[in-house]
Amino acid sequence: MYHGMINILPRTALHSSPFIRFLADLAIDGTNEAADWKHQKPSFAERLAGWLDLTDAIALASALATKEGKTPAMLSRASSELEAQLAQVRSALAESIRAGGISQPGKARIKLPAPTAAADFASYRRYYAAHQRDMEASISTLRAGVRMVLAKRSPALRQLAELDAVLDKAIGERERNLLASVQQLIEKHFLQLRQAHHQTLAESQQTDDPARWMQAGGWLARFCQDMQGVLLAELEVRLQPVQGLIEAFSNEVTGRNE
Repeated sequence: MYHGMINILPRTALHSSPFIRFLADLAIDGTNEAADWKHQKPSFAERLAGWLDLTDAIALASALATKEGKTPAMLSRASSELEAQLAQVRSALAESIRAGGISQPGKARIKLPAPTAAADFASYRRYYAAHQRDMEASISTLRAGVRMVLAKRSPALRQLAELDAVLDKAIGERERNLLASVQQLIEKHFLQLRQAHHQTLAESQQTDDPARWMQAGGWLARFCQDMQGVLLAELEVRLQPVQGLIEAFSNEVTGRNE
């Protein structure tokens, strides 16, 4: 039954996700390795697009609408509460990503690494991984809570919550592995920018000054901005399943009020 439900959904075209396009755009730097990833070796993008197809399977609201359960007023109130919880989690995680960054300096729970003369990527890998753990923990808690709400409202929504639990378990490990590999792409971008910086210095015979790396136009400032953009895009991808669950609940409320 679950297989049939998934098959009725539109498929996500390769590279159609903003997250995938963002990662692909970062690879445009004229190097053979970047070109290979984007044009000749699309295995990572294909695997990620396939995972996104599975997350789209949560958008089953219209197929699962029902007229049984609580009153419209009670459902409407519960729908608003779920949407508020989603907005709160999205806002908190996005704020955590932006805080302490280039465009929004300030106090941050996960601090952006300070530039060092060694220009090592290791600290940025830890920074990115910390944000990934933060997103996974917050969204997993929200998603489980939303499933509990849906399971109590109607047979159809309970079925949807069960489907989401099955998909979450089935692709959870795949998701973690794919998103963890994003760090490798970010590292390649870091190394490309650093190499281009050193080449520019050599051609102009200028002395390197780490103090300028994070200034406007600096190579490290650009990298941090790009890394922040990837994190924000990844956040939206991670929120897709729980957002689909909430939309399903909201669509049932809309159906009852019509």
